[in-house]
Amino acid sequence: MTVTSFRPHPEPDGVARVTSTAAELLEVLWGRASTAPVSASQLRVLLILEHHEDINLRTLADGLASTPPSASRLCDRLQAAGFVERTVSPVDRREVRLRLSGRGNAFLADLRTRREKVLRAVLDQMSTAQRTALLRGLEAFCDAAAVRIQDDVQDADSRTA
Repeated sequence: MTVTSFRPHPEPDGVARVTSTAAELLEVLWGRASTAPVSASQLRVLLILEHHEDINLRTLADGLASTPPSASRLCDRLQAAGFVERTVSPVDRREVRLRLSGRGNAFLADLRTRREKVLRAVLDQMSTAQRTALLRGLEAFCDAAAVRIQDDVQDADSRTA
């Protein structure tokens, strides 16, 4: 079954369409590797905290496009499960800082291992040249996305400082 044609689309709109399709297919494949006991929203929290340790609740809420009370409730559940730790900021005792616990890090490592197993089955169907081209493109995409996300977090942090 062919989902979409992956002919070269060097213009951003064409690349965005193919990337969106790839992301949707990844979600289907990753759905085979359960994220239990965390929900999709809680998983987003864990992933944000993994890349931005010791952020405050407002910054997390901004990263989730949510409100601080909603983000706090997500963190309550994750803390109860042992995945997140809260500490008081050394600068302002009213501010709570968030970080992944050892159990949270272990959960993400296990989830990635299970997801990668599912992906390996797909990648095994590709030639070495195709995998090499995919790897180069994804590395460039990850670099650009990381810069964009970091800029967004810094902008949010500067608004709450």
